[in-house]
Amino acid sequence: MWLVLCFAGVLRAQSSPQQSSPPPSAGQKQDQSIPDAPSTVQPPKPAPETPLPQEPTQQEAQPPQAPGANEAAPRENPPPVPEPNPAVKPPVNVRTVPEGGATKQTQGAQEELFKIVTNVNQVMVPVTVKDDSGRLVSGLLAKDFSVHEGGKKQTLNFFTSDPFALSVAVILDLGMKDVDVQRVNHTYPALEGVFSEFDEVSIYSYSNVVSQLSGWTAVGEKLSATLSSLANVRGRNNGPPVTSGPLGPQGPMVNGMPIDPAAPIVYTPTQESHVLNDAILRAGLDLAKRDKTRRKVIFVISDGREYRSNASYHDVLKVLLTNNIMVYAVGVGGSAIPGYNKLEKFHLPRFGYSDILPKYVNATGGEVSNALTRPGIEDAYSRLIGDARNQYTLGYITHEPPTGAHREIEVLVNRPSCKRSSIRPCVDLTAKEGYYAAPPAR
Repeated sequence: MWLVLCFAGVLRAQSSPQQSSPPPSAGQKQDQSIPDAPSTVQPPKPAPETPLPQEPTQQEAQPPQAPGANEAAPRENPPPVPEPNPAVKPPVNVRTVPEGGATKQTQGAQEELFKIVTNVNQVMVPVTVKDDSGRLVSGLLAKDFSVHEGGKKQTLNFFTSDPFALSVAVILDLGMKDVDVQRVNHTYPALEGVFSEFDEVSIYSYSNVVSQLSGWTAVGEKLSATLSSLANVRGRNNGPPVTSGPLGPQGPMVNGMPIDPAAPIVYTPTQESHVLNDAILRAGLDLAKRDKTRRKVIFVISDGREYRSNASYHDVLKVLLTNNIMVYAVGVGGSAIPGYNKLEKFHLPRFGYSDILPKYVNATGGEVSNALTRPGIEDAYSRLIGDARNQYTLGYITHEPPTGAHREIEVLVNRPSCKRSSIRPCVDLTAKEGYYAAPPAR
């Protein structure tokens, strides 16, 4: 027993410099700062991670010192050249002009990178083909037509029989007799009904002066309102001239006696103007600004009289043929009387031309229809506008220089063996007699 006590005392003496801490109680946590004993089992190595950028140390943060006189400047490593990607196409090789060789841009001017100027002498010829009964002939092909300019046959590069949207300038003659004006006023609903939703219409009127009553608009409320406002317009007085009274030709009167009995009595009935040329010119200039893809038509409702216009017939016709504008007309009043058209070529002094509308119609390839009654006028509206819409359109390129001179054209239908029959009737062709080749714009 003594030996055991001695061995216990030796062990207590060796462990006295280090005091062992008491075991933790149940309510106290173990100190985490004391490491565990190493284990013989090695844990798996973690996956390599991208190292986070470290803040530069004090030595690295200092800027590099400039090399001395005898020291060579350190060479910088060139940036790595990216490997070409076969899926991506190489960029376009764009080369710039030498310095000072580019055009100087002015302040406020628009940038025009490229500007190509070319002159294409395309001639368009609308053609109306009817049989001997006045009905439109359909089913014709390009090979059935031939166009001659100056006696030379042209090669067609455009042909269509499809209908066109119309740009129509309606011209109303308010200087006719009142009975004729009132007859036309009752046909305005039928006039509005002949236009489609794709057309555009503008209304003009004339007597002593020309007025544009409505701008270019489609069929709708604006056009209806304009035509409704014209329903109450009166025409020229049809009574006999005034020969007595305060407004008579003898001058002022007192108690039925002229103030100056020696003054001669001169009967001078008033002569109104009928500026038909000015009205067609005004409508033609406005139509020239409309879209070229539309068929341009001037639709005149008048007795055809022309007097005291500032513009001449030849000047107005040049504007119409230059801009490919056709004139269609409904002759009312005196021009619709049978046999009256025989006087259309005569020019009576101080009375103007009796009926100048057929001259415009024949030169531009349009049509004219004379009507005395209201149903006849309404039928003329539907027939003429339908013919203007459903025409054959021929096109070719002329090789003549655009000098602004007049060129005559002739359109023929190749039917040499035409005989009057119900199967293959003879045809009546209507087209413009020529055109003016406008010089290129400067």
